[in-house]
Amino acid sequence: MRKLRLKCECKIEKIPIAYQMMFVSFIKESLKKTDKEYFEKLYKFDKDKANKSPKNFCFSVFMKDFEKQGDEFLIKDKVIFNVSSPDYEFMINLYNGILKLKEFNYKNKYFINKVRIDLVKEKSISSNTVELNTLSPLCIKDKNNNSIELNDERFESELNYISNKSLEAYRGYGLVTPIVFTDRAMIKKVVKEDITAFRKNTDKPYYYVNSYTGRFTLQGNINDLNDLYKLGIGFKRGQGFGMIEVVG
Repeated sequence: MRKLRLKCECKIEKIPIAYQMMFVSFIKESLKKTDKEYFEKLYKFDKDKANKSPKNFCFSVFMKDFEKQGDEFLIKDKVIFNVSSPDYEFMINLYNGILKLKEFNYKNKYFINKVRIDLVKEKSISSNTVELNTLSPLCIKDKNNNSIELNDERFESELNYISNKSLEAYRGYGLVTPIVFTDRAMIKKVVKEDITAFRKNTDKPYYYVNSYTGRFTLQGNINDLNDLYKLGIGFKRGQGFGMIEVVG
């Protein structure tokens, strides 16, 4: 059966420039509304410790007609929140949770009001080579947690590393064959993140993430490609990075 993506149209007056954590909080609150035990299992380890294992989903945020004012985006039209996952339990819990949320309040300053939710059919990859486009930025890091540039010779090997880990966490085994990455039209994007622990430890307002957006080609095992398409690729997928779409 073809998997579905969740598309939520939202009415929002403004959102922070570093909006990723706002939508992570939106996801968490939605899951709590449906199944608190499931939420605890997904985000917590040993009761009070954060569960840092790879998440089986990715998301992207699209703002229609907006302007930047200081550290905020003022929304003149609407915001589209997209989520992809091959994990049926996660998608059902999230979908039902969003339905139950009347209004989401973030930091007593930003408010998300859902207008409509749709489940959109995903395309199926039937070839071992596929052209893809980013819906949210692609982030690749090394073992020291440093971002890797696209022209770095380690880029593809680290992409294979995190792809293997993501697939292992979801289905119990990693890549069947290594994937080959080819840049088609990628550009660098520096993303600001508002991370509480980082702000407290460094006294800096934002954590900067070097990432890339645009078109690229992946070559590999068809089943691997289909699962990665649904999971997203790269690091920080559960924080608004790595969501992709099939071109054409």
